[in-house]
Amino acid sequence: MTVSPRPLDGFKVIEMGQLIAGPFAGTLLAYFGAEVIKIEPPGNGDPLRGWRALDDDGTSFWWYSIGRNKKSVSINLRTDEGRAIAKDLINSADVLIENFRPGTMEKWGLGPDTIKQTNPKLIYSRISGYGQTGPMANRPGFASVAEAFSGFRAINGFPDMPPVRPNLSMGDTMAGFHAAFGIILALVSRLRGQGEGQVVDVAIYESMFNIMEGIVPEYSGKGLVREPSGSTLTGIVPTNTYLCNDGKYVVIGGNGDSIYKRLMRAAGYPEMADNPLMADNAGRVKHQQEIDNAIGEWTASHPSHTILQILENADVPSGPIYDITDMMTCDQYRARNMFESVDIGTTKPLEIPAIAPKLSETPGRTDWPGQKVVGADTKTVLLDLGYDAATIKNLQDNGIV
Repeated sequence: MTVSPRPLDGFKVIEMGQLIAGPFAGTLLAYFGAEVIKIEPPGNGDPLRGWRALDDDGTSFWWYSIGRNKKSVSINLRTDEGRAIAKDLINSADVLIENFRPGTMEKWGLGPDTIKQTNPKLIYSRISGYGQTGPMANRPGFASVAEAFSGFRAINGFPDMPPVRPNLSMGDTMAGFHAAFGIILALVSRLRGQGEGQVVDVAIYESMFNIMEGIVPEYSGKGLVREPSGSTLTGIVPTNTYLCNDGKYVVIGGNGDSIYKRLMRAAGYPEMADNPLMADNAGRVKHQQEIDNAIGEWTASHPSHTILQILENADVPSGPIYDITDMMTCDQYRARNMFESVDIGTTKPLEIPAIAPKLSETPGRTDWPGQKVVGADTKTVLLDLGYDAATIKNLQDNGIV
């Protein structure tokens, strides 16, 4: 079988740091072909290896996904010898990803100013809660705190209730996406001869701030402060979640002018479909409660599958609310190859998510799951770097690697 090339084939990435934000950026790059060498502390390795649901050997199922396509090298960075090895690896690479607290890499003699002297072409990606500059730079910044600081949490939930968080570390994931995007931009710039290496400075709160749509210009232009709106979307009507008589919810997006008319006719409200006061979004916003009540009464009188079939026939955007059971058995997910099977040494393969986007000529792929053994590739990587077998054994005997 011919294996298609990937866009990042030939690029070497050193991944330092742990848990989600930095490692997720590394996963994205590895999926699309980069050689990603992950540096982990000897022993237990990245703490994420022990997070959430575990296999019989005590390894996180999540780890097999986020650690995919990466080579695991164990190095004790708290030793001078370990930091010297890390520097050798960094000097051999195109990209470095780190998500330590600002100042840590400088303290270890591995900051960008130092590395630039020996590897000026390096793309040095840094992820932290608040970025590398500013009065808050040195504060610890977990995703939960950064999401709140970004303004994201303030608009989620229901009015007069505490703000809620999605049941995901969304800030970390968004920071990983932004880091990978910044790295690609920096590599393109380097390839086009627009300088050599550069620092990609990613703040978790800024990654969430980037998805805040029109909140800044609306406040600047008209003093508007967006607040939580439950299951609706402020200023866009109708788009909501509606309960059906089988106890299931459906999501309906009828906010286009022509879509709204088709929706209301399908729901049995032709007079609302043709009401000139509701002909555009601005008018519908003024009548939001009336419109939502009408749609809610309609959905409450039918099972969800009937509602969805009617809306599909009317060409109105709508759908069920899926949990993972629904997703794993869905023909659309399967047709789009959104799951990949990997061998983790158990009786059945483990399915992990494929990674978007889909590229027609140079698609990404999973070559292997996260390495079960911490430092599984240490010897091979160091041999490739020019270390001899005796030196590597001495480093192992002294707990350096």
